[in-house]
Amino acid sequence: MGDITHPPMEQLQDLEYCIDSNPPWPETVLLAFQNYILVLGTSVMIPTLLVPMMGGNDGDKARVIQTLLFVAGINTLLQTLFGTRLPAVVGGSFAYVVPIAYIIHDSSLQRIDDPHERFMHTMRAIQGALIVAASIQIILGYSQVWGLFSRFFSPLGIAPIVGLVGLGLFQRGFPALGNCVEIGLPMLLLVIGLSQYLKHVKPLRDFPIFERFPVLICVTIIWIYSLILTAGGAYRGRPDATQKSCRTDRANLISTAPWFKFPYPLQWGPPTFAAGHAFAMMSAVLVSMVESTGAYKAASRLAIATPPPAYVLSRGIGWQGIGVLLDGLFGTGTGSTVSVENVGLLGLTRVGSRRVVQISAGFMIFFSILGKFGAVFASIPFPIFAALYCVLFGLVGSVGLSFLQFTNMNSMRNLLITGLSLFLGISIPQFFDEYWTPHRRGLVHTNAGWFNAFLNTIFMSPPTVGLIVAVFLDNTLDVEKSKKDRGMPWWVKFRTFRGDNRNEEFYTLPFNLNRFFPPT
Repeated sequence: MGDITHPPMEQLQDLEYCIDSNPPWPETVLLAFQNYILVLGTSVMIPTLLVPMMGGNDGDKARVIQTLLFVAGINTLLQTLFGTRLPAVVGGSFAYVVPIAYIIHDSSLQRIDDPHERFMHTMRAIQGALIVAASIQIILGYSQVWGLFSRFFSPLGIAPIVGLVGLGLFQRGFPALGNCVEIGLPMLLLVIGLSQYLKHVKPLRDFPIFERFPVLICVTIIWIYSLILTAGGAYRGRPDATQKSCRTDRANLISTAPWFKFPYPLQWGPPTFAAGHAFAMMSAVLVSMVESTGAYKAASRLAIATPPPAYVLSRGIGWQGIGVLLDGLFGTGTGSTVSVENVGLLGLTRVGSRRVVQISAGFMIFFSILGKFGAVFASIPFPIFAALYCVLFGLVGSVGLSFLQFTNMNSMRNLLITGLSLFLGISIPQFFDEYWTPHRRGLVHTNAGWFNAFLNTIFMSPPTVGLIVAVFLDNTLDVEKSKKDRGMPWWVKFRTFRGDNRNEEFYTLPFNLNRFFPPT
C-alpha cells in the first residue's frame, strides 16, 4: 500500500499548453486547421442525413454544409470570447435530429409535391422552431437559472454526465467505422500508433510532430489511400451503401458547391412558426444544454483550468442560446452544441490553448465562404472520422470518470449511484434508439407528434438520462451524511466565481467587460 502515490489532482499536469498559454504561431495555425478538419465530420454528416429527407438536392446539401460551418465559426468565436471562454468548438448537434425529423414528416409539408419547394418550406419551418426554442436557452442562461441548477452537481454526480458525453456516442464510433472497415480500421490503428507509440519520436528539430498533429497526418495518409482505392475500381459493383461510405467521389460536394458563397440571414426565405414544431425543438435545446455542460467540464480539465463556476456556466449557456438563434436565422438545418470530438482533441494533442480554437473558427468561416475549397476537405469519407471518434470520445469519457478521484469510491452508496447512472445512461437511450428511425415516431407514439418527439429526444440522450438518474439519487440518498464521500469539500469552492482565485485568470471577460457585467 505504501507504493500507491496518486493523490487527487485538481488540474492535469502533463499537458504542454493550458488555456492561456499559446504555442508558436506556425504550430498554432496548424493545430487550428486540425480542429477545422475534425469538425467537418459532424458538419457534413448531419446535412447528408437530413437534406435528402427534406427534398433537397446535392446543391442544397452543399449550401447547408457551408452555412452550418459559417455559423459554427461565429458561434465558436462568441463562446471563446464572451461565453465560458473555454477552448471549445461549437458546431452542429445530432440532438436536434429527432425533432427535425418530426417537422420534416409534418403532413402539411409532405403534401408539397415539388421536392425543392418542399425543401424550402421545411427549412423555413425548422428555422422558426429553432428561433423560438433558442429563447428557452437564452432565458435559462442569462437569468442564472441553469447556474443555480448546477449547484446540485457534485463530483459524484458530474462524473457519469461527462463520462456519458463521450461514451454515449459509441454508435458514431466503431459501428460507423465498420461501414468501410478497409479504410476505417487502418485509420484507427494509425492514430493510436502515431499519437501514443511514436509520440516521443521527433524527426523535426526536436519537435513531437506525431503527438501534436496526429489528425492531420493520419487523415492525409488514409485519404490518399482511399483515393487510390476509389480510382483503382475497388468499389465497382459493390452495394450502394458501401460506395457511399468508402468512395471519395460519391458525396457530389465538389461539383455542386459554388466557388464563392456568403451565407446570410433568412437566405432560405422568412421563417414559419408552429407551436408543435417549437415545443418539439425545445427538447433538443434542453438536451444540448446538458451535453454542453458535460463538455465544458471536460474541456476545463483538459485545458488545465478550474471547473467553470455557476456564473460562467450560465453565461456560456446563454451565448449558446444566441448561437441556436443564429442557426435559426441563417438556416443551418440543425442547432448547436459543443463539439465533443474537438474537446477530446485537446487531450490527444496535449494543447488546451484558447487561441488555437479561435483561429480554427476563422478557418471554418473562410472555407465556408470559398465553397469549392471547403468541399474538397468535406469529401473525406466518414469512416475516417469514425476512427478518430473511437479515440476522442473514449478520451472525453475517461476525463469524466476522473472526477471520481475526489469522491470515496469505497462507499457502497457512491458505487451504486455511479454504476446505475452509467448503465441506465447507456441502456435506456439504446432501447429508445432501437424503435426510432427517421420515418417512424419511435417508442413514444401518441397522437401528439410534438410530444412524441419531445420525450424521444430526452430519453435518446445518454448524458440527459445519466443526469436525471445521478443528480436525483445523489441529492436524495443520505445527503447530509455523505457530504465528504460525494466530494463536496473539494467542489464547493468552484461553485462561485470568487470561490477560487484562479477563476479570474481563466474566465474574466476580455476588453475589461467585467466592469459592465460583474460576476454574480
